[in-house]
Amino acid sequence: MLHDILKAQLPQTLDRTDLRLPGRREGKVRDVYDLGDHLLIVATDRLSAFDVVLTTIPFKGQILNQIAAHWFDVTRDVAANHVVSQPDPCALLARKCEALPVEVVVRGYITGSLWRDYQAGKAGVYGIDFPAGLRRDQAFDTPIITPSTKAEVGAHDEPISSEDVVRRGLVDAEIWEECRRIALALFERGQKLAAERGLILVDTKYEFGLADDELLVIDEIHTPDSSRFWEASEYEERFARGEDQRMLDKENIRKWLIDERGYMGEGPAPTIPDEVRVDLAQKYVANYERLTGKDFEPATGDPHARLEANLKKAGIL
Repeated sequence: MLHDILKAQLPQTLDRTDLRLPGRREGKVRDVYDLGDHLLIVATDRLSAFDVVLTTIPFKGQILNQIAAHWFDVTRDVAANHVVSQPDPCALLARKCEALPVEVVVRGYITGSLWRDYQAGKAGVYGIDFPAGLRRDQAFDTPIITPSTKAEVGAHDEPISSEDVVRRGLVDAEIWEECRRIALALFERGQKLAAERGLILVDTKYEFGLADDELLVIDEIHTPDSSRFWEASEYEERFARGEDQRMLDKENIRKWLIDERGYMGEGPAPTIPDEVRVDLAQKYVANYERLTGKDFEPATGDPHARLEANLKKAGIL
């Protein structure tokens, strides 16, 4: 049933928006409109990997937006965030902030790009002394922070050490220390709540902004785009065997690109088959239902018309 709904939605994904609103900026996934004191942030269905926009995934924007809304809500006691309201399944009205130019990446395990860098002897860029003999998907004794710069669309984010974040003047030292503190606290909360749902929050990235000197968590939080999630019940056995973990996140498409197309962001992007798009959508839906404990209710039909109608109803458009 879900497979059929996802497949039927393939011709009606939200690939971009062109709303009659000022200050439009287009990111890899989100379209942002500057409304003065507020921002309208629309999570589209665009899929990016290795910093390249590849295709669209049915209901991806809705899933990302609603998962982020869930996590923003259950972490309000840990950190203030930019959420004002959610006028549409894929849209967020947010406080306008001065976004910090660094992503705060928190990792509980060595996997993905960090594992590839570790194998290649490039992990030292983060200013962390990684011990020899680590195994892929091994847990760290305590979570670590591996920051990265935020690149424009079409460019690659760059790894950077916490020391260089401050030394290069990207973020004030005191503010950066507060970002690190909040990020680790959010990650601890995320791991705890994910564990209650039988999942491991492996790693994630947080973004921060300043609004009237208040530090806010912005963009998204603990979504399958910004985080890795593994099935907790299978972790130990798969780790012992050296097998890939069972994932409910975007790493599935990264792995498919590497294994099936030999693609890691360089050169022309390959075409993504419809079945791969639908399969990833199913994993995103599973992530939503596992983390929130709610059934996913897809907003079927024309997403452009629905979005405009809801924004008019909210008095935004």
